[in-house]
Amino acid sequence: MEILSSRVLFRPADYDDSVCFYRDALGLAIAREYPGGTVFFAGQSLIEIAGHGEPTSFSGALWLQVRDLYRTQEELRARGVEIAREARQEPWGLHEMHVVDPDGVTLIFVQVPDDHPLRRDRRS
Repeated sequence: MEILSSRVLFRPADYDDSVCFYRDALGLAIAREYPGGTVFFAGQSLIEIAGHGEPTSFSGALWLQVRDLYRTQEELRARGVEIAREARQEPWGLHEMHVVDPDGVTLIFVQVPDDHPLRRDRRS
């Protein structure tokens, strides 16, 4: 099997609220729009908000890496986004902050410190 691309697809209870949240509150750029849907850039992935089909629940979380978590937290606050859990360093070394979208999906914003194992080159 060869995977050529991927994206996360949400079918929210309120399409317009979710598009507004991801576009205006989070400030994500639109990759493309189609009748009944909007696809946003999210780093190396895409987030698609679909206004078609039945709303579904999502019991997972989105992990979104940012360069400066504490600046991101302040930018989101300035846009009126409620911070569900303040930015802090976790015992595993990552800095994390939580935000919840209109359908209850947790967005985990992450900053990987320079000295964290995720930044080490594992090639010999």
